[in-house]
Amino acid sequence: MTFSARQDGPIESEHFSFAAASSDDAHDHARSLQHWKQDYEQLSPGRFSGHIEEVWFGNIQIFRERTNQIVHEAGFPWEGSRTFGIPLEAEGEGWYCGEVFDRNSMLTLKGGDNLDFRTPRLLDIIAVTADTATFNDYSRRIEGRDIEAEIGKQRIIQGSPAKAGELRSFLLTVLNTVKSTPHVLEHAAMRKALEQAVYGSLIAAIGNGNDAVRPQHTSQARRQIVDRAREYMRTHIDEPITVADLCAELDVSRRTLQYSFQDVLELNPVSFLRAMRLNGVRRALRKADGVHESVADVAARWGFWHLSHFAADYKAMFGELPSETLRNGNLRRLAPPTGS
Repeated sequence: MTFSARQDGPIESEHFSFAAASSDDAHDHARSLQHWKQDYEQLSPGRFSGHIEEVWFGNIQIFRERTNQIVHEAGFPWEGSRTFGIPLEAEGEGWYCGEVFDRNSMLTLKGGDNLDFRTPRLLDIIAVTADTATFNDYSRRIEGRDIEAEIGKQRIIQGSPAKAGELRSFLLTVLNTVKSTPHVLEHAAMRKALEQAVYGSLIAAIGNGNDAVRPQHTSQARRQIVDRAREYMRTHIDEPITVADLCAELDVSRRTLQYSFQDVLELNPVSFLRAMRLNGVRRALRKADGVHESVADVAARWGFWHLSHFAADYKAMFGELPSETLRNGNLRRLAPPTGS
């Protein structure tokens, strides 16, 4: 057998890693995914082609895997993890742990459980493997949900096409962002914002929470929550605060925080924090020289990971693109003093 896996430009740093690998042998392909112990057996005739893209940062691993033959996958993920996978494309019938799945199914696997996966003839799937303790802690403290209890022994979580589509699109955007601009993960705020966004998207896709139940708080209690939140923001004005930070600091759930902001300020906390972070970016851009820090670097330092959305939000807020703010700041510094 000829080994034919190819690593396509792995990128590693102290804070993250990104790698891609292609192979024309299923057995070799099984070893492309870091920290998983797997064996693949090709079941359909024809030349095999497999490709994996994988990023690690914080407490999560995100990967996209494509195969073009029916393959039986066996093995298990890293200890202490929980994996969620959703097909991007599936051609033919596949079986996961004894159950048939479709494109809107979320496949899940807990660390220590055995993988038993017979793929469709063509499969393109994107997945997240997260540290179970960190993810569960986030879901309980921030979302007020016990995700492990909700999942129970399910191996396939059936979701609506809309929720599946949102998760699919979100994870692809994250992976493509890291692939095109991996250096943004050098910033701690970016890693934190992305990790929390991934957790939130997974929880929303599982969708067993009862959003109809409104937390019971008096008007005075909601105003106190908002006042405490705003005081925390004021004392951390130069930090990229997230909704999860506020929930942890105030010891309230995301829904409690949201209802409090809506009732008191008629504005949700996400919009409020986004405005604060945009102002933080603007202050930084006006000071930056454009040489040592780019717009992307400043945005990443403030936790903005989707650069096109960031640019649109910035222009809507300030009437100019972030690149214009940076350029105008440089012009002001280079201009001779008035009266010279």
